[in-house]
Amino acid sequence: MAYKYYNRNRYCRICSGQVKEEDVTYKDPAILKKFMSERGKIKSRNRTGNCAKHQRKVAREIKRARMIGLLPFKVDYYRSKRNRRW
Repeated sequence: MAYKYYNRNRYCRICSGQVKEEDVTYKDPAILKKFMSERGKIKSRNRTGNCAKHQRKVAREIKRARMIGLLPFKVDYYRSKRNRRW
């Protein structure tokens, strides 16, 4: 029986060197957005593949960027015309 969904092996992009550890700071929201969903939530380790150490660092830096105002706490998403109430 063929599986409908393919589970790929995830790996930590920071440990592997695709993203430098020095680049993961609150000052660079473009890199932090790779670890966030389109609605502005922090993606889990299962989704990103980060190790525990780097997941904590990414979460901490995203929270710092939110407090400073570089990243939004909440992202408005597209609402269809049927769901509008005005």
